[in-house]
Amino acid sequence: MHVVATAGHVDHGKSTLVRALTGMEPDRLAEERRRGLTIELGYAWTALPSGERLAFVDVPGHERFLGTMLAGVGAVPAVMFVVAADEGWMPQSEEHLVALEALGVRHGLLVVTRCDLADPGPAADQARARLAAGGLGGAGTLAVSGRTGQGLGELLRALDRLVAALPAADPRAPVRLWIDRVFSVRGSGTVVTGTLPAGTIAVGDELALPGGPVRVRGLECLKEPLASVTGVARVAVNLRGQGLPGRGEALVTPGGWTCTNLVDVRISPVGAAVGAGAGGAAGGGRWGREAPARERGPAGRDGADLPRRLTAHIGSAAVVCAVRPLGGRIVRLRLARPLPLHLGDVLLLRDPGRDRSEVRVLAGASVLDVRPPALRRRGAARERAARLAGAPPDAAALPVGHPLLRAGELLAMGCVPAGRPVCGDWHADPAHWSALGERLAEAVRRYAAGHPLEPGMPVEAARHGLGLPDRRLVAALVRPPLAVVDGRIVSGPAGLPAPVARAVERLRAELAARPFRAPEAGRLAELGLGPRELAAAVRAGALFRVADGILLAPGAETRAAELLARLPQPFTVSQARQALDTSRRVAVPLLEHLDRRGLTERVDEVHRRCPAPHPGRC
Repeated sequence: MHVVATAGHVDHGKSTLVRALTGMEPDRLAEERRRGLTIELGYAWTALPSGERLAFVDVPGHERFLGTMLAGVGAVPAVMFVVAADEGWMPQSEEHLVALEALGVRHGLLVVTRCDLADPGPAADQARARLAAGGLGGAGTLAVSGRTGQGLGELLRALDRLVAALPAADPRAPVRLWIDRVFSVRGSGTVVTGTLPAGTIAVGDELALPGGPVRVRGLECLKEPLASVTGVARVAVNLRGQGLPGRGEALVTPGGWTCTNLVDVRISPVGAAVGAGAGGAAGGGRWGREAPARERGPAGRDGADLPRRLTAHIGSAAVVCAVRPLGGRIVRLRLARPLPLHLGDVLLLRDPGRDRSEVRVLAGASVLDVRPPALRRRGAARERAARLAGAPPDAAALPVGHPLLRAGELLAMGCVPAGRPVCGDWHADPAHWSALGERLAEAVRRYAAGHPLEPGMPVEAARHGLGLPDRRLVAALVRPPLAVVDGRIVSGPAGLPAPVARAVERLRAELAARPFRAPEAGRLAELGLGPRELAAAVRAGALFRVADGILLAPGAETRAAELLARLPQPFTVSQARQALDTSRRVAVPLLEHLDRRGLTERVDEVHRRCPAPHPGRC
């Protein structure tokens, strides 16, 4: 199905036209029928010539109910703009057009009603000029009479062409159903209605409201019970859960949206040409005067011109917000309550305190960040505005100021992760990731200079230094010649400072000829290997400590076990000392170490032997 909203001045025949097209009464309240104007949103539907079904959201045209009108058009992709031939362009015509311009509605149809009462030409020319200035220049034009039925057949065919040209909604998109009605049905419980712009809702689905999770008990679309509904559609949802939702809240896919009360936005002033076409060449309209300057430019050129307190509209939500200009057209909004938002969403900013003779819709506000950082330093607002000034109007792969995010966070912000994650489910901006690698290498170098006897920089210290949220990201940044060994980032194979590494290499060269002749303390001192240097070499795996003051090359214990296995079994300490070509000072602690490792075992107070052969053992 498809959904189209009406728009236009009060009493220009919107509801009459919908009634003539559908045979249904969109005015649902007795007061509406008594007063002859729409107060609440009305809904009706019909079949188009192609067989497609079209639902109308009939909005009020009276200026007192502008908020209700915005609730009706907020989630609808196209509009049927109605202007009466006998009155032409009127104040609420302009107010509705400015709202549609701010919301970015670019698909529509201009319908001039009451063509049985006046020549529709002047009103059509006037309205076309204004629609073109408001972004609806491509809208077709038809003249009709809801009272006589003139032009209704052609109007249905034009509506058919209009909805056929609309972009297809994504059935896999996360659900966000702005609630415009809430009521209870005996035996069923809570029912909410709204326009589903995209995504799919099915019976049994678990969705979320501000009050908590809810489950879908049943679905209706145009009063037909269905197992599932895909946007775009008018839908009624029977819910099971705690608490009663309210109008202006949203039924959403859990984890599919960022619920926030603080957003950075780019404002787009609208309605700058108010008055240019108000009276128009045709004259005769009740608003046919030149508009004051304050009407022609209600939002000015940047955020500094906005009042500091406004009402933000999106979907059926209307939320008071505090406005903080950051610089140029970049503004920070603090909403009175959290809303589920994506990057690229458009909020409509309205000043309800303005005089009714003025246009109260001031600007559209495109959401650039749903998780903006705190601004604590002097000049931080200007820097933030400069960074966001070049941000794309729609959701990007990685939003400005968030170069490192998890896949779930990106999806909740309305971004599709691009490329492969750098680690786990973490995605990073390539330039930022490359810069982090350079910073890590420099941090490791500085740490080595400040801690010359440690084998490397602890991974946790590197994480804190780089401000990373996950230790795994540090490991993912490590590139040769850096490596992670025992929770530290080491440089080179041994991970030792250059002077210590050279001294260890000299010692290992001496041990290569006689591997079990551990050097005396004096020789170690000559090489520059004191207790701290030796401890660092042992931690790095460059030396093997048998006991205090007795150090050999790594692998010496395995080589000793192989040599001892060749002796007649059992053997004595003296026989072992001769086979290993070493002193008793080394042989005794080495044999005790081999005993602990299970590479040798004692037979009695004098003799040892190698256990029965096993792979890798003597």
